[in-house]
Amino acid sequence: MKALRYTKRLVSFDSTSHKSNRLVSKYLEMKLTKHGFVVEKVKYKDPEGVSKVNVIAKKGGGHGGLGYFSHSDVVPVKNWFTDKFGPFEPTIGNERLYGRGSCDMKGSIACMLAAAQQFSVDDLKQPLYFVCTADEEVGFHGARAVVEDSKTYREMVTHGTRAIIGEPTSLEVVHAHKGSYEIVAESKGVAAHSSTREGLNANLAMIPFLAEMKSIYDQTETNPQYKNSMFQPSTVSWNIGVKDDAQAINITAASSRCTVYLRPMPGVDLTPLLDRVIQAGVANGLQVEINKWAEPFYTDPDNEFILESVKLANRPKPRTVSYGTDGGMFSELADKIVFGPGSIEQAHTDNEWIALEQLKLGTEMYAKMIRHWCCQ
Repeated sequence: MKALRYTKRLVSFDSTSHKSNRLVSKYLEMKLTKHGFVVEKVKYKDPEGVSKVNVIAKKGGGHGGLGYFSHSDVVPVKNWFTDKFGPFEPTIGNERLYGRGSCDMKGSIACMLAAAQQFSVDDLKQPLYFVCTADEEVGFHGARAVVEDSKTYREMVTHGTRAIIGEPTSLEVVHAHKGSYEIVAESKGVAAHSSTREGLNANLAMIPFLAEMKSIYDQTETNPQYKNSMFQPSTVSWNIGVKDDAQAINITAASSRCTVYLRPMPGVDLTPLLDRVIQAGVANGLQVEINKWAEPFYTDPDNEFILESVKLANRPKPRTVSYGTDGGMFSELADKIVFGPGSIEQAHTDNEWIALEQLKLGTEMYAKMIRHWCCQ
């Protein structure tokens, strides 16, 4: 099975987000070029100065057609479940392929590579696009660079290309997911021995800010205004984190940092809550940033593309998910779904795997969709 062979090769690249994805991108460029794609590369440096490469490719002439979107980075591995093989040594067992990224989402990439090979340029009456970004797991930096700098992506937007975000959905059609916002608040103090009055504990200003964050959290959990019943859970998941830099119990903290990670949903206006965050920061002398990584992903479930996708996938109806994808960055594309092999329950785990059957079915489904939207 070609998809299995490709997945094993892709997993063997350690493309953890903090590292460069140059090598795995070079492999994808080689495979895509070999099978008739014209490849565009969008390079950039991530916030830490690490070089990254996005691959954007087109096969066939004309406009419209179908676009496949993916990412090559994977999350870190801290405690892999076995000593018999490593997370970047793909291994088959129990009708599964184990390895970091096998499910999220190199198995999906492999399925599309295998499916795309089944069609020559002459078979395609409308084009097939293939996009693979970096940094999806750490802020969608690659997708943002594609939106800003890719000529091929701009062509897709101009001509209404249909889009598949190939994240793991167990091959169910997903029409909506939550977005990703990050709030960072910092308080400054002065470190000194706590027995003196020479220091200033940064937590003293942070504590009332945290109280306001807790109040907002309670409101998001109880007020229907901030819920959306399409999702489970139906809330924005207002997740509060806090830490300071006190080096010992008898040293005043020179800085304190609060983070809030939240997941905005379609149809829910969070402006009043974000305004409260800003006001609480000003009132307590904190520096506050609100980073909107990605907006919610939404396509009307009655959209023609959704209905056709559901029919092709032989599913009763589309569904929603609570995790986020690069799809939140591609809001200019009107017709889009999330659809890919593997289950999100296996993603990011210490024994990440994808079922071999999902690789087979994923290849078949992607080929079916290419035939429907590119060859008729």
